[in-house]
Amino acid sequence: MKNNTFLSLFFIIFLSCSSNVESEKKDVTNNKKYALDFNADSAYLFIENQVSFGPRYLSSKGWGLCANYLENKLRSYTPHVIVQEAPVTTYDGKNHVLKNIIASFSPEKNNRIALFAHWDTRHVADYDTINKDKPILGANDGGSGVAVLLEIARQLNVKSSRVGVDIILFDAEDYGQPENSDYPTALDTWCLGSQYWSNNLHTEDYFPSFGILLDMVGAKDAIFTHEEVSAHYAKNILNKVWKKAHRLGFGKHFAFKETKQILDDHYYINTIASIPTIDIIEYDHTTETNFNKHWHTHGDDMNNISKETLYAVGQTVMHVIYEQ
Repeated sequence: MKNNTFLSLFFIIFLSCSSNVESEKKDVTNNKKYALDFNADSAYLFIENQVSFGPRYLSSKGWGLCANYLENKLRSYTPHVIVQEAPVTTYDGKNHVLKNIIASFSPEKNNRIALFAHWDTRHVADYDTINKDKPILGANDGGSGVAVLLEIARQLNVKSSRVGVDIILFDAEDYGQPENSDYPTALDTWCLGSQYWSNNLHTEDYFPSFGILLDMVGAKDAIFTHEEVSAHYAKNILNKVWKKAHRLGFGKHFAFKETKQILDDHYYINTIASIPTIDIIEYDHTTETNFNKHWHTHGDDMNNISKETLYAVGQTVMHVIYEQ
């Protein structure tokens, strides 16, 4: 009698457990669109769309077309989009109007995260061996960071996060003075969009918990390290993101290695706007510049893009956002 009771009880418990498992499976299936699953195919397409406009340096035809594309694409995910315009004179004496494109999700939330990338491309191929005076396509350097953020914007439109998110696309990052320029040496010629934004924040008293800058995040086998400026101003955020990447299985891309400082948009965000911000940017120890081997060359096209790398970066950043 005891054995039969035990067997009956076991059978009931087994059925109950099985039912719970099936219920969990059903919930996951029914809510598949809410799963944290960055779509690398979508991000890749976003790069292709940008590259289809050609080079996207200040005031160029491709620049104008891409600005409209990015604004309209972000507006399809959130109504809270603004374009911050400002006159700027570049090192070569040319006058332009830069455009920072800013999209906000859940603007009513005080607890916020800022995500940054630059959307312009280099106006010269100063590190190529041919056609050095010609502009580049910038699939990775410019296109990849923007594409990852566009895909995150698409996901935020499907399922909002507990924190507010601002996606800020800087213009005029890559119109800096070349090393062998014939023009008089000028200071702070790089990162003009982030310099302007950092001095003229898009909303009053804007201060997110932290920021993440994405730059050159799409190349095959890319490795991202603890860059010195990031480590100095936002060490805790750097560790948080890298640990998350390792837990997700992306350790081969995110190395716990300290590397030299890089002058990038995050420098001005940290030093002017005082927002603790890290830079997820490729480090390549095999090149003289320590940047991607196609950096500022005509080789920075779609052949320089890896969906695996896009997924590693995008999935990591998404988890950081939604688990905040």
